[in-house]
Formats: sequence, structure tokens, C-alpha cells
Amino acid sequence: MATSRKTLREELKASYLAKISEMFKESEDVLRTGSNEIAFPVVDREGNEDFVLITVRIPTGSHDGEPYDGYSMAQEYQMKLEEKEAKEKERLRKKEEKIKRDAASRQAKKEAREKRERERKERIEKGE
Repeated sequence: MATSRKTLREELKASYLAKISEMFKESEDVLRTGSNEIAFPVVDREGNEDFVLITVRIPTGSHDGEPYDGYSMAQEYQMKLEEKEAKEKERLRKKEEKIKRDAASRQAKKEAREKRERERKERIEKGE
């Protein structure tokens, strides 16, 4: 009798979960927190305690029957990262432009104020 896909997937998940657990057991206190997840306590550089949670799953694809494609998902993620990076660069460029504009505006206002002050002093000296 043939083994079901679900059973085969469960075996794969268990196998990879065991491999991952074994990999971290030497340096971490690995805790089994679910049928397909492990967690281990960690401390950041400032001494704060947290947990790293690793979940192992085998995606089956969409409900419309299209199988999961990890390669296309990786490409989509890479494109999203590149788009995000481009947006961040554009935001920083606009910010720099605004800083320059604001600095020029402040300088122009300062010069206008100084000019008015000089003109006022000249009028006072002339007796106007």
C-alpha cells in the first residue's frame, strides 16, 4: 500500500526538525514547543533574554492547485528587497535635497535680515 503525501511530508518535517535540533543542541538549550517547531533561549548583547523560534513546514501550494515554488518565491522576495532599497535611496535623496533647500532658505533669510539691518543703520546714520 502506498504511503500518503501527508505522511511523507510529516516524516520529512520530523527528519529536518531533528537535524536542526541536533545542530543547535551543542550550544543551545533546544526546547520542542510544537509538532513542527523548536525554540531556544538567547541573550542579546545588552543581556536581554528572548527566544528564537524555528518552525519547519512543507508548503503544499495554493488552494487553486498551483504547487509551491520556492525559486519564484525567492525571486519575488529579492525583487521586494531591491524595490525597498530603491525607495529608501529615493527617500534619502529627497531628504538631502530638502536639507540643502532649507539651508539655502535659511541663508537667504539671514542675508535679507542682515541687509535690512545695514540699511536701517545707514538711514539712522544719515539722520532719516
